[in-house]
Amino acid sequence: MVSPVPGLPTGMVVGTYDQYEQAQQAVDYLSDHKFPVEHLAIVGTDLRQVERVTGRMTWGKAIAGGLATGAWLGLFVGLLLSLFTDEGWGTIIIMSMAWGAVFMMIFGAVGYAFTGGRRDFTSKSVIVASKYEIYCQHQHAEDARNHLARLSLRTG
Repeated sequence: MVSPVPGLPTGMVVGTYDQYEQAQQAVDYLSDHKFPVEHLAIVGTDLRQVERVTGRMTWGKAIAGGLATGAWLGLFVGLLLSLFTDEGWGTIIIMSMAWGAVFMMIFGAVGYAFTGGRRDFTSKSVIVASKYEIYCQHQHAEDARNHLARLSLRTG
């Protein structure tokens, strides 16, 4: 029985791919050919964190980011609060947006001040794997390899 809790898979490696999409396509191929895919796992190996620098952080960006976030949060809160009133709902929404914008603008500025100039840039991080392996339970591994060999001949 396959454990429903994620963890290290057991079994054998039946395929290795450079890109996740290729591994996903291989599992889809097995599924299309009625293979019991519940005995498979796609495992990314040789993980790396990649941080792409997207720009310079400034006081203006910190304040504007806080203002925008606060306005959206205020809109959400205002819409929720307006559900409980019959009149004046427009005022509730506008005031919630205004107060949210003010508070988050302050939090954005304070947060940027606390960095002390040590991180004056914005970035986005992602974890990527250098290869993806398909693991299969031992009792189905030979069948999986045979199917994947046919896929390899068809696409190669």
